[in-house]
Amino acid sequence: MAVETDVLDELRRLRTRIPKLAGSLAATVDGLVLAHDVPETEPEGLAALTAAALGVAYRMADAAARGEFRELLVRGSQGYIATYAAGTTAVLTLLADDRVNVGRLHLEGRRSGARIAELVDTHSGPGGGRHADRLTTRETPAPAPDPARPIGTLPVRTPQRPVHRPRPRPGG
Repeated sequence: MAVETDVLDELRRLRTRIPKLAGSLAATVDGLVLAHDVPETEPEGLAALTAAALGVAYRMADAAARGEFRELLVRGSQGYIATYAAGTTAVLTLLADDRVNVGRLHLEGRRSGARIAELVDTHSGPGGGRHADRLTTRETPAPAPDPARPIGTLPVRTPQRPVHRPRPRPGG
């Protein structure tokens, strides 16, 4: 059985376990759809946006010295979008109605994320995604925050001179 079929089965079971779940999507950290159950939503676009949000979430967790990314929750006026790490190569995104039990959403989303990680790692082997060089918290504890680096600071780029010389403008 292909990984997509196994992951789709997990997404369908997830829908039965969470009342008010509107859709679910499993994708690679690079934004490629593995499986989806998202009616009225373009899965490729949602996977690409999930990958972009994942990149920002990794940087936020790192900048705030909060360890490795685990999950992201967005609340809109009509519901929730929850994203959970599914190993180092995949991510699970859930769309839920506004009246969903958020605790249940987190509980089941975390469980399904772990199950999808197992399925993906079994079929493709661990590592290989954009963030595969990052070790998960199960492999090593997060490093202690550097006391010299204030929370939220990012490396500063030094402006560089252009490699080419600007062309002179006529008449000026």
